Amino acid sequence: MKSRCLRSLLVLTGLALGAMAAADEYPVPPNSERSTESPMAPSEVAATAKLPPGFRLSVVAAEPEVRNPIAMTMDERGRLWVAENHSWAGGGFGGFNDDVRDRILIFEDADGDGTYEKRTVFWDQARKLTSIEVGNGGVWAICLPQLLFIPDQDRDDVPDSEPVVVLDGFVEASSVSHTPANGLKWGPDGWLYGRHGILGTSLIGKPGASDSQRFAINTGVWRYHPTRGVAEPVMHGMTNSWGFDFDKHGEMFVINTVIGHLWQVIPGAHTERMFGLDINPHSYQLIKQVADHVHWDEGERWSDVRKELTDSTSEAGGGHAHIGLMIYQGDNWPAEYRDRVYTLNLHGRRLNADILKRNGAGYVATHGPDFCFMQDPWYRGMELLTGPDGSVLIADWSDTGECHDHDGVHHTSGRIYKLTYGEPKPLAPFDLQKESNEELIKLLGHRNTWWARQARRVLTERTAAQSAEETAAMQAKLKQQLQAEKDAITRIRLLETIATTGGADEAWWIEQLKNDDEYQRCAALKFLVDLTTQTGEVPSATALQALQKVAAEDPSGLVQLHLASAMQRLPVELRWEIAMRLAARDEYAHDGLLPLMIWYGIEPAVPLDLNKAIGLIEKSAMPLLTELVARRMTLEIERDPAAVDQMLQLATEGKCRYPESVIRGMSAGLNGWQKAAAPAHWSAAAKKFGQSSDEEIRTQVQGLSVVFGDGRAMDEIRAIVTDKELPAEARRSALRSLLVSRPLDYVPTLVTLLDDSGMTVDALRGLSQYDDPAIPTKILERSGKFDAAARSEMIQTLASRPSSARVLLDAVEAKRIDASEISAFQARQIASLEDEALTRDLTRLWGDIRVSAAEKRAQIDAYREKLSPAALQQADLSAGRVLFNKTCASCHVLYGQGRLLGPDLTGSNRKNLDYLLENVIDPSASVGADFRTVVIAMEDGRVLNGVVSQMNERTLTLQSAQESLTIDRQEIDEMKTSKVSLMPEGQLQKLSDEETRNLIAYLMSSVQAPLPQE
Repeated sequence: MKSRCLRSLLVLTGLALGAMAAADEYPVPPNSERSTESPMAPSEVAATAKLPPGFRLSVVAAEPEVRNPIAMTMDERGRLWVAENHSWAGGGFGGFNDDVRDRILIFEDADGDGTYEKRTVFWDQARKLTSIEVGNGGVWAICLPQLLFIPDQDRDDVPDSEPVVVLDGFVEASSVSHTPANGLKWGPDGWLYGRHGILGTSLIGKPGASDSQRFAINTGVWRYHPTRGVAEPVMHGMTNSWGFDFDKHGEMFVINTVIGHLWQVIPGAHTERMFGLDINPHSYQLIKQVADHVHWDEGERWSDVRKELTDSTSEAGGGHAHIGLMIYQGDNWPAEYRDRVYTLNLHGRRLNADILKRNGAGYVATHGPDFCFMQDPWYRGMELLTGPDGSVLIADWSDTGECHDHDGVHHTSGRIYKLTYGEPKPLAPFDLQKESNEELIKLLGHRNTWWARQARRVLTERTAAQSAEETAAMQAKLKQQLQAEKDAITRIRLLETIATTGGADEAWWIEQLKNDDEYQRCAALKFLVDLTTQTGEVPSATALQALQKVAAEDPSGLVQLHLASAMQRLPVELRWEIAMRLAARDEYAHDGLLPLMIWYGIEPAVPLDLNKAIGLIEKSAMPLLTELVARRMTLEIERDPAAVDQMLQLATEGKCRYPESVIRGMSAGLNGWQKAAAPAHWSAAAKKFGQSSDEEIRTQVQGLSVVFGDGRAMDEIRAIVTDKELPAEARRSALRSLLVSRPLDYVPTLVTLLDDSGMTVDALRGLSQYDDPAIPTKILERSGKFDAAARSEMIQTLASRPSSARVLLDAVEAKRIDASEISAFQARQIASLEDEALTRDLTRLWGDIRVSAAEKRAQIDAYREKLSPAALQQADLSAGRVLFNKTCASCHVLYGQGRLLGPDLTGSNRKNLDYLLENVIDPSASVGADFRTVVIAMEDGRVLNGVVSQMNERTLTLQSAQESLTIDRQEIDEMKTSKVSLMPEGQLQKLSDEETRNLIAYLMSSVQAPLPQE
């Protein structure tokens, strides 16, 4: 009976018995998945998928032939290569299991009928395998912490030797459970590209390389050149990426999770990230995603429930987790699907579709109709790619949970599906390695980009394998074809192949910059700069003049963007003329990409030549660029005060286009400084800009006056603070500016401000800076009048010093303050004071904040039992919303409300109770180094907790649940990084069972709940 069931399964999935026998001797680890249920049968998944008319989903491989597929690629014979990962045991099971092997499989359609009859195990000795790619006479594989090359020059599907370690230094710790190094894919420039997640920092280089010979990356895109042996970062930022592709013009796009889902990959860019510090402390501002939408509901739409609408997050796209990316350029799907971006939405179990359009200097992506809705709750799409017949292959890990995987891993399932429109034409067996150069060049014009990409790779590899005469003939044929070719897309492919085969010199590429097509000019520019910099030599004067001409005259924003990107490949001193010409143009002055890319390129040059930086400010037509250059210059005020004064004079006398941007830059540059020498022109500047119609500029002038020790200005600021006739926000801004200098005589005024309801919170923050034993008592005497926000700030202030924390706990014991008012974050703040008596009393009065792993697991099990479906149905969602606002909203957003310090919860896997309990009860189980809590002991006696969100040579910005505080590093006595997340444990500890039920049910809800009526 069992064998008959197996035979039926294999027939249904299109796999033939015999050659595809599953009885290879490979020790698949047992399932650790806690669920007693099983995934749907592969054939049932395919049959129940919701597809547009004409589309068909079939199964081309399934367990036992494939299990836990983590990555796929295809070779020049159209064979499917699959990476199986079994060494990942799950976050709750120790992460990676070093005793378990991973493997690489090959699936082959030997007769061209569209199904795989042959399965080969290529290599089964892998460890921590995350990605594979085929090329250059072997297989490339990421096996953490290394990038390996497995030779197979004779292409007999048996490794020729042991793997060669090409690169090492990739983070391999089990804590890096969200997107370690992954994503190998050939780019149109001949480089091998990869990705990296946010939970660890890798130091990548050749084996044996010193730290100085390596590069650091903690989230972003990197690449490796297979013949030059060079590795480098491409783009820094995002969160955890697991997919990218190149469009028909060679532009690269990458998928992401949580904070946004789609970015254009611009070499040298620094994009927004979920948390932590950008790799460059002077990036200052980060690039936003190109999508104009997210795939979850951001808005407050509780009234949807009245209309009985479906889950609004499902309507928006399904959630914030995305895996795999494909820009469809095949020839099977209908024309309207072509050139769209497709990604696998994890929680929504569907294909999200985005439509790319040019916008400004870059692109914008709008939401297209989603499709291929999978009904299997176990469906976990991992990868999608286009095949030679134009169909799309989808890898399904097949499991419950998500990247956290605290519930274990289902090692014995896995599927590969094929998504087609109608019945693709059968393909006869082929092998592009056996085709002539002329035939391969013809394939560069194929409508299905699969053929063009494979042809380019084979031609590129032949450059080194064939004779010089054959290579020269091939290169001549490529140029001849380019001259005759009319199709713009084929011309781009020809340009790419000419570049990857080394078929053109500098002069030829310079000539291509005159092309009428902006995309072809972009390609020429990228390859010109790559050619002139790959040897490490300085570009010729002719090449520099050509680039400068492009900067001054090319009308295309995209070309200007690529030129700004290319600046980073030039020696620093050669960037100025290009930057000056780009900055002087105003067509894209307010673009979201171009000013920032110019900034990233010129930033290292600013402190090396402040006079040229002043010249750039003088010519700049871009307000943001002006601000960022001024900010970087201002940091040099102690080293070269004359240059900073010259910049200020330029702004004061109106000799630059955006003088107020100079003030903004100076304010940002000196944020956190307590004192700096005033530039000679400050008085004139303060007089002029202090009368600005822009309130923000006037406030910044106040702050700068305090830093510069302007006594007259400080008297005026004091008067603003105490003038109750003025708007509260103007008074609060003045107070914040004044407190930078921490005037010694200001405590009495701050105490008085405690009785001023509009000023209480800022007054409390100000009092926290003073080590005065009378302050805690004065605060408590007035606490009965404080609103909820002020009471929370009061506790934060009292918890910042051992002496005031003692007063706080005494008040709790005396019942003047309820212990429930102390949040878990504030309790941890008191514990960080490292005072044994305080910690002992905190435990007695509030509870224990240090819970063992076993105790956390027991808590999760207990809450799981209490929070049954029946119990959750009885919850009061409105009351749960109130608890969310009190407990969670200081760090998280749900339905568009809250504070985005941590992830936006709206698009997460909130309906999974285990997911919620694991993240609430054990938030530090999987936390990146950049999101661990930092404990800072200040010289004034305070102890502060938070995460460092920005840091440079002089200041750092500490982000806590209460506020964002910029600190002069000279005022820090000691700084330690803990191993815990900013999100503290014990969030549910002070809640009753009813409150816990209401909160969890609200977090799991599909639509916003109304607030209780007063």
